[in-house]
Amino acid sequence: MLPPLTFHPVYRRYLWGGRRFATTLGRELPPGDDFAESWEFVDHGADQSVVAAGPLAGTTLGSLVRERATDLLGRHAGPRAFPLLFKFLDAQRDLSVQVHPDDARAARLTPPDLGKTEAWYVVDVAAGSRIYAGLREGVGKPDLEAAIRAGRCADVLHAFEPRAGECVFIPAGTVHAIGGGLLVAEIQQASDVTYRLFDWNRTGPDGRPRPLHIDAGLDAVTRLGPVVPVTPTATADPAVRRLVTCEYFSFDEVAPRMEWQVGGDDTCHLLSVISGEITLDPAWGLPPLRRGSGLLLPASLPRQRLRATAGADGPAKLLHVTPGGAAT
Repeated sequence: MLPPLTFHPVYRRYLWGGRRFATTLGRELPPGDDFAESWEFVDHGADQSVVAAGPLAGTTLGSLVRERATDLLGRHAGPRAFPLLFKFLDAQRDLSVQVHPDDARAARLTPPDLGKTEAWYVVDVAAGSRIYAGLREGVGKPDLEAAIRAGRCADVLHAFEPRAGECVFIPAGTVHAIGGGLLVAEIQQASDVTYRLFDWNRTGPDGRPRPLHIDAGLDAVTRLGPVVPVTPTATADPAVRRLVTCEYFSFDEVAPRMEWQVGGDDTCHLLSVISGEITLDPAWGLPPLRRGSGLLLPASLPRQRLRATAGADGPAKLLHVTPGGAAT
């Protein structure tokens, strides 16, 4: 049986990043204002989550998949790598307009990869921030191509101002961009294949426009029309609201009153605390989980009882992910 697992975050630093992993999530960061992504659970080539505490400290997530697949993934064992990637993004500037390929297209790449279906949960939002998701009604691929080549892609994108706590589902093949001012939690297939369609007519650090992938990107666009925030649905557990169910993952928002039970159902569970505090059984020897902390409960664990308490940032709330569309 594998114990509950916490991991060191893997940071990605880009020009559009900031310091909200420290100021909002309470992390300790080295100097710099370009911390753009924090990969919380990842097993993708050289990008590896490393166990932070306990008897398996120093072990990579990839090695656990290879050596303890059934213990870790239960009924979802079989993939050569952990199938999901969970991250936070601190967007201080608008990200480029992108699209990700589906599984069939990604499998034809060299080297082959997975497609990338993803979902975003808005953790924090600055006034006036926007999400760009999908295309405006009536816009087709020829219209999109013409707008990109004319430098006016924004004219054909569907956009809205999100609120904290909203979730947006982005299946592979959907044109999208995260706007500046947003702190977002993202669950996705474990893929890093991105086609940049438009970069707001900006130049990069070298003074030149960043390369675009217009032909490959347009081929990957398989979904038209606008995308709006999901409508959460109730579940059999009154603490849990289902945000997304798809063939790759289930994504929940959990607001436990005093305690919450999870696991013991032959699959792994990813947890990320958004506010308040979550405490495991003291026998595991792990400190309380606060805002921005994550936990992986392996499939081999029996059902776990988590204690929930409010913090200075509000009542306990966490995000909950299971692979493969598993039921709560």
